[in-house]
Amino acid sequence: MTTIATSPGSEPGTEPGEEPGEEPGADAARPRPRAGARLTAGRYPRDLLGRAAVYLLLAAAVVTVAFPVYYAVVGAFMDPAELSSYPPALVPHSITGRNFSGAVDTIPLVRQYANSAITATAITLAQLVTSILAAYAFVFLPLKARAAVFGVFLATLMVPWEAIIIPNYLTLSDWGLGNTYFGLVLPFLASGFGTFMLRQSFRQLPGELRDAARIDGAGHWRFLWRIVVPLNKPALAALSVYVFLSAWNQYFWPLIITRTADMQTLQIGLTSLRDSEMADPGLILAGVVLSLLPTLALVVFGQRFIVRGLTAGAVR
Repeated sequence: MTTIATSPGSEPGTEPGEEPGEEPGADAARPRPRAGARLTAGRYPRDLLGRAAVYLLLAAAVVTVAFPVYYAVVGAFMDPAELSSYPPALVPHSITGRNFSGAVDTIPLVRQYANSAITATAITLAQLVTSILAAYAFVFLPLKARAAVFGVFLATLMVPWEAIIIPNYLTLSDWGLGNTYFGLVLPFLASGFGTFMLRQSFRQLPGELRDAARIDGAGHWRFLWRIVVPLNKPALAALSVYVFLSAWNQYFWPLIITRTADMQTLQIGLTSLRDSEMADPGLILAGVVLSLLPTLALVVFGQRFIVRGLTAGAVR
């Protein structure tokens, strides 16, 4: 008779290492812990701490950027006593609108606001038209020495504005355009940056579109306004926001080309509020808030167009 040797504590018929009642081979089917499970568990607190540090840095950056805007808004509704209190009040105890009415009475704020809006809108429209036409020519027209001409176009970006501001002022003054809307707008009707940006966007269009339009009988003008412009709306929106903000915040050129308060822009009016003998911080903050409204609206509602327009062509 053959005797089966068993290890102590095991039942007959079971292999060493198997529990009683288990099927043979059950150990192979049993899930085993992964080798990197303990490493992942040990790394998780460090990842959590790193993420928390990033969020703290971002929150600090947001507070640093947003606090001046917040204080300008709440300060515009404070009375002089609250604005001069120490420590400074961060929340108005009594909301007042005297700062806005006082700013309107001190300077021709409504007229200057309209001057800034007219100037910025005219510059934006002019640069859009000139940039679209120039970019289309550089991309779709068979020009000789196209690269060399475009290089000259880009070279205009390297000329500092301070180097040409006096010649522009003397020229426009000789033409009798000082203290006029034409004098405010004329030096900014075209832009090398806008042409460069739209040229890069237009180059992403496949050449088959132009061939198909030519077969369909479409000329350059129809192809430009019916196909090219609608397909590049994000880039055009981004350029519009950039140009409008730049024109809205202009200070030095309107300062030297205008001579009367009725033709000055809003930025010049805010400076006159600050430099007046009875400078009131509430009036200044009220004017700042009014000047921020268009820029904040453009940034909030046009942010997605700015991002899409500036990243167009980054991935092909």
